[in-house]
Amino acid sequence: MKEAWKRWGDEDERGALNLIGQDEVRRAVSLVRSGEVVSLAQPLSSKTPGPKHRCGLQHFMNRDGGDYAAGGRRPGGFQFSEDSVVMPLHIGTHIDALCHAWYDDELYNGFAGNTIRSTTGAARLGVDKMPPIVTRGVLLDFVKLTGQPLAPTHSITRSELVEATAAADVDIARGDAVLIRTGWLESQNGRADVSFDEEPGIDVEAALWLAQQDVALIGADNYAIEVLPFTQGHVFPVHQRLIRDYGIPLLEGLSLAALASRGRSTFLLMASALPIVGATGSPLAPTAVL
Repeated sequence: MKEAWKRWGDEDERGALNLIGQDEVRRAVSLVRSGEVVSLAQPLSSKTPGPKHRCGLQHFMNRDGGDYAAGGRRPGGFQFSEDSVVMPLHIGTHIDALCHAWYDDELYNGFAGNTIRSTTGAARLGVDKMPPIVTRGVLLDFVKLTGQPLAPTHSITRSELVEATAAADVDIARGDAVLIRTGWLESQNGRADVSFDEEPGIDVEAALWLAQQDVALIGADNYAIEVLPFTQGHVFPVHQRLIRDYGIPLLEGLSLAALASRGRSTFLLMASALPIVGATGSPLAPTAVL
């Protein structure tokens, strides 16, 4: 299935983010009332949890106070510190680029899967092709709706999304970024044995309903947006349909409790990926402006 292919031309690499135009930006900016800025990002450190097939974050100091204590030069009295980080790009709060998932050897818009190489990265649809995101955010808060975090393996259906949208008193519109609070991330706080095998999330029909509303972006406070484990015979079916078929990037690992506590369902959302050439994703620090 190729629902959004060629919609914005044969060479398009932005996908559904094309749905955010100047009108959508102005609409989003008009939502700012108090001017309060709320971070939606997890802190990043060696303790940030991740699935076992990915290395954790490694943080190294290249220059620190110990260098001067050991007699390091300080010309003109000047001293400084600097550091380096090694980490997977899909860690903590991050966005999936359109080259991250595909099937049948074809990426979004019909680009070939073999254009992604270990030596050069993604020749097409890398995260560097993703524009800055400034649009209306819509929070669908299932913790508020149900009174508690959703149970592990709970599959959010299309009808439940419609119910949550009604509870938020909002209509999903073209160019929106829909953020789903399941309570999964909050339920993992303080745990040393975070499981990435079970989580509540949307099913395929729910994902397709969002895509059909012309959303630009879908995010959630969980690892994969979609429910885990998968049904028999399927592997990341929501990723396949949204990223490959509709060109919708996924914003994973959001921290949504602070935003939910403000009682706002719509807000100005701003986020920008690191423009790493040929990368399949990027950590980022999205913000909601109220």
